Amino acid sequence: MKQGLSLRVSQHLALTPQLQQSIRLLQLSTLELSQEVEQMLDDNPFLEMGDETAEREQFGLEQADAPVSQDARDHEGAQELSGPVDMASLPAAQSSVAETPSAESDAPAPLEESWEGDGSVETAPDDSEWGSDAPARKNNNDDEETDAIDLARGQETLQQHLHRQSLSLRLSPEDRGALHFLIESLNDDGYLQDSLEQLAAGLAGDDLEAFEELQQRFTVALGLLHHMEPAGVGARDLAECLSLQLLDERDTPQVRAALAVCKQPMELLAKRDVKRLAAATGCSDDLVKAAIGIIGRLDPKPGRRFVDVERNLIVPDVLVVKSGRGFKVLLNGDVMPKLRVHDIYANALKAHKGQQAAALQQRLQEARWFIKNIQQRFETILRVSTAIVERQKNFFIHGELAMRPLVLREIADELGLHESTISRVTTAKYMSTPYGTFELKYFFGSGLGTETGANASSTAVRALIKQFVSAENAAKPLSDNQISDMLREQGIECARRTVAKYREALRIAPANLRKTL
Repeated sequence: MKQGLSLRVSQHLALTPQLQQSIRLLQLSTLELSQEVEQMLDDNPFLEMGDETAEREQFGLEQADAPVSQDARDHEGAQELSGPVDMASLPAAQSSVAETPSAESDAPAPLEESWEGDGSVETAPDDSEWGSDAPARKNNNDDEETDAIDLARGQETLQQHLHRQSLSLRLSPEDRGALHFLIESLNDDGYLQDSLEQLAAGLAGDDLEAFEELQQRFTVALGLLHHMEPAGVGARDLAECLSLQLLDERDTPQVRAALAVCKQPMELLAKRDVKRLAAATGCSDDLVKAAIGIIGRLDPKPGRRFVDVERNLIVPDVLVVKSGRGFKVLLNGDVMPKLRVHDIYANALKAHKGQQAAALQQRLQEARWFIKNIQQRFETILRVSTAIVERQKNFFIHGELAMRPLVLREIADELGLHESTISRVTTAKYMSTPYGTFELKYFFGSGLGTETGANASSTAVRALIKQFVSAENAAKPLSDNQISDMLREQGIECARRTVAKYREALRIAPANLRKTL
């Protein structure tokens, strides 16, 4: 076999490190992005948080020779990822208006943020997100403004609430320590998951005498804990929690019947099996029905009200505000990091060129790319959000009943992007609307056939099912078949199994459990 040389021309896709970072930043949530920015600020000395707008050097990014994948071209839009940043194109990306053709804006337009400079995102960061070094904001009365996050951080926990009550008890140091240990052993719902024997064995080990003493002190402390507020705290299971709350009620035949019902298997209570509960407790059917009504008003998770609500706060990435007859789509400046290239270090690097400065030049290049990729992330989010508002205009006017079917491909074709890019943008990104805050994926839904040949959004069908259930007769709740027939009367073809799937997604109980006795 002879050896020889030959030329072959081929094309292949390559993901450069800059492109990989751009794609990764695009799919990060707000919290993950803030963590990424903090990590980059710690690692890269050429990156800093900006306090005020200042003129910066233009990006001198070198043209990359490697081919760019289709996903990269989608994220870039009309701008090449490896080319220089076009600063003149960024101001228009800060906000976008989706209005009807005849709309005239009679509301003052919000002040748009400036994107001039080196590509830094010049918006004020959230004080709670970026640290406590930021200056405190003041309102018109020069009083310190308190936001929801500050209130959530200052909320009293269940353990603090119980410890404060224990201060009024006259206990020995040993009993107070046992009570303190039980309080700290409660979970978020206010339940004591471990038995007293397990808690005592964990502290005493192999010492039998210490085990018996601890078990005795824990028994006394548990009795004290059961008399604290909220009622039902310190229970080992649901039946004990309900019984402790019933002990605070006035002694009536209905309450005594409710206590007897709580001693029965919880499955009978969940199914509201009146016949079997009446036979097990020896009470009449009417008395059992009244007892079930009393139990239904109790709190099965007494400690839930003290759970720190900070983890449940959602900061929207996009704001939709009313503007005349249309809607204006804005980026939330509180989630946009305010980054820029460090002037002193960049100028010092310019004066010392050579092989030794090659590594520092690479870090400077990384800082510039990071700022640019963050800008492109928010620009893409804004473009997708604007397209969603234009497609779902009726939702912002009439609510979820007016939602229309929408799939990722429609937005992708409109913006010239790939479906995977739209999927990354709509994951863990939230939009604040007049009807609440929703994830961007909420506005996408499949369609159900109608009698007219059109399609109805699955989101609108779920809203219609919720409306039917809220207006039903409590004594005769609607079955899935009846809801399917009612939807058919509205011209929507929806099978019973589809109704059951939507009902479960809405966390609506079946008809037999929704029946009010």
